Amino acid sequence: MVGCCAAALLAGAAGTANAVDNLPPKQPLVKDLQTGGKACATGDDTVYVSQPPRLNAVLFDPEEDNQPSEFSPVQGEFEAWWTDATGAEQRRTYTTITLDSGSPQHWTIPSDIPANTSISWHVRANDGKATSPWSDEGDGSVCSFVYDDVSPEKATITSPEYPEPDDVFWVDGVGVYGHFTMDSPSDDVVSYTYSFPGGPNGTAAADRPGAAVTLPYLPLTSGSKWLSVHAIDRSGRSSGESRYEFNVKAGRAPVAHWKLDDPAGSRSAAAETGSAARAGTGATFGGPSPTGTGATATVALDGTGHGFLTPDAPAADLRKSFAVSAWVRPAETGRTMTVASQDAAGKPGFTLGLRAQDSGPAWSFAIGGTRITGGAPETGEWAHVLGLYDAETGKARLYVNGREVGTAVEATPTEASGAFQIGRARGADGYRDRWHGDVGDVQVHDRVVVTDEATELAQRKPKLLGHWSLENATDGVSPEQSDGAPLRLGTGASIYRVADDSCIPEVDPDCTYMPPPLSGDGHLRLDGETGYASMDGPLVDTADSFSVGVVVRLADSEPAHPMTVLSQAGEHTDAFKVRYQPSDHTWQLVMPVRDEAGAPERVVSRSESADGGEGQGHRLAVVYDDGADTITLYVDGYTSAGATATFPDGWHSGGALQVGRATVGDGWGEYLHGDVDEIQAYSGALRDRDIGALGWITDPCLC
Repeated sequence: MVGCCAAALLAGAAGTANAVDNLPPKQPLVKDLQTGGKACATGDDTVYVSQPPRLNAVLFDPEEDNQPSEFSPVQGEFEAWWTDATGAEQRRTYTTITLDSGSPQHWTIPSDIPANTSISWHVRANDGKATSPWSDEGDGSVCSFVYDDVSPEKATITSPEYPEPDDVFWVDGVGVYGHFTMDSPSDDVVSYTYSFPGGPNGTAAADRPGAAVTLPYLPLTSGSKWLSVHAIDRSGRSSGESRYEFNVKAGRAPVAHWKLDDPAGSRSAAAETGSAARAGTGATFGGPSPTGTGATATVALDGTGHGFLTPDAPAADLRKSFAVSAWVRPAETGRTMTVASQDAAGKPGFTLGLRAQDSGPAWSFAIGGTRITGGAPETGEWAHVLGLYDAETGKARLYVNGREVGTAVEATPTEASGAFQIGRARGADGYRDRWHGDVGDVQVHDRVVVTDEATELAQRKPKLLGHWSLENATDGVSPEQSDGAPLRLGTGASIYRVADDSCIPEVDPDCTYMPPPLSGDGHLRLDGETGYASMDGPLVDTADSFSVGVVVRLADSEPAHPMTVLSQAGEHTDAFKVRYQPSDHTWQLVMPVRDEAGAPERVVSRSESADGGEGQGHRLAVVYDDGADTITLYVDGYTSAGATATFPDGWHSGGALQVGRATVGDGWGEYLHGDVDEIQAYSGALRDRDIGALGWITDPCLC
């Protein structure tokens, strides 16, 4: 029977030709053999399988036997054998169907083979006239496997840092590594699959069968956590789930913290934690602080040998994980300057600061002979800088304004048990690279500060500048919600409202249906010819971070020209404008790089069809993040790669906010035909998670 087992002894001596004009098939090569999808192996590398395996072989007939494109028939003759419990040898044989030379041939081993027994096999090719040598003859090798029909036992899980709640309910904490040991009693376990909520997930291999595996885990958030584990044996069989639960505290407070908000004239800086810092005579307290932060004051260092602070003691053990951070504002950027360091023998153990480079100044974190640089310091501009060394991974990282910059590098810190320094770094002949500028809120943590924490430390809470709901207007003036500067309506602009007794066509067929406003009780309607509204002055400081949101609905389905919903002008051009570009069917944020007519523009966009006067319009938002040097456009709460771009230098504009028009040449143009509602403006950059709350009557909670 074709493809059936050949119960009789395999006839014919290996390699014996049955016809003088036929060459025997080629000996099967070990590299072309597989057991259950795994490479042929034997001895210490014997394959373990979880079910009777399928044996695979690629068999070849010599090309000399056939003309090109001619079918070359080959069968595979498999043979498997083992020694049973009584010591008797058992054999099974199988002959495959005839296939073309070079085709994979296979045999699925019968299900009655014994478990936990070493079974060997080999194969040879038969072209109907001659057979090849067996695959284990000469330089070949036998293939072996063991069928394992028992799954491994569950793993036990332990962690010295994060015991289960029955022992200690809440444990420190975010940014502190835990080490979890997984150990199954089964001696054939070779790996463990594991999963933490939110990741990481993966497979950890054992050093040898039956060995325990320990893996590190860094909690990124606080709360209840768990580890799910399955033990995997050599055959690929999995144990049942082992689940280990533990509770993680919020990240512990810094071990040293100087707010540097001490009264003017102070000669030392009080410490929230750690020791007070002695101040040199070049340190002047009572300076300005970055807006939108918890800082109320900072210290100015004059860049001389007297401009420093030190607790005269170390603040960090550099051989363990630590992070150092501060708010800083350089008074110059043309030379290398140090924000913080810690003394070692004739050199600093680490430095965090500003580094002058041929390519321009950059923020810098140096430790253990390595350095990370990134970001672009600007004279007179606040930045939050954070240097981190992770002893578990051996890598150093640098964060600027809450975002990682540069590339993490391997570092090997040297012992630095000298004093912590603010504003200078140790050199062979004394201190050097003195900071010139303002410094505030210096913190040192004895753990990893995770990315979300770095972002939070650098967060500058935006301040609401105004919210115009456009629900009414008196004498052409529509008020701001908190009695701030109003919007004045020009010719061709009106407030659309629906009467309280507006009809319902299903009830009264003779009435005229009035659709509801975009939001609340009314919205601004613009005629697309002369209609606009404006403030008496600028809405935002375009030289600093700002965020603006607006709801807009275009009246036309195919606008004839670009239409601007918001703009704010400088002397010669708009500092920014938000418009619809019908040729591309996109909403755009347009920001020229300088206040010059015809200056190059940064344009970011998102595709969207024009409304045609239907629907509830679109919620647009634009964000300029001066700290990150980026501009971003959001449409209905979403952005994309094409809707964000770098914008290194914002510039101040003193023109009034315009609603529904933009500067065109020496006059106005790009008049919008449609409806506008819920204009909201903030100083500062809103986060992605805040954008979705724009465009409603109430303002988002910036928590």
